[in-house]
Amino acid sequence: MASVSSKVRKAVDDATESNPDLQAQVAALKEDIANIAATLAKIGKTSAKEASSNASSTFEHARARGEDALDEIRSQAKALEDQLTETVRENPLTTVAVAAGVGFLLALIARR
Repeated sequence: MASVSSKVRKAVDDATESNPDLQAQVAALKEDIANIAATLAKIGKTSAKEASSNASSTFEHARARGEDALDEIRSQAKALEDQLTETVRENPLTTVAVAAGVGFLLALIARR
């Protein structure tokens, strides 16, 4: 029993053999389909390249923003350190008292 696909091929082959104009049209149609497939392949490659470029650009932008944020955090930490150092130098006794109080509270918490 022949399949539908083979019956269609046989009918097309029989029709094209008896009609040269139909043969030319089928050949032109095959060429058009091949051109469409090639164009779609080019579009796919271009889209992939664009997506890769966009991803790379986004990554670089995010990395730059992360580095900027890290620099800002470092700057703020340095400013806080400088401020604490200055406070300790201006009030050494207060600093020792606060440190002792914090130590005492940590000892109470650690006992439990």
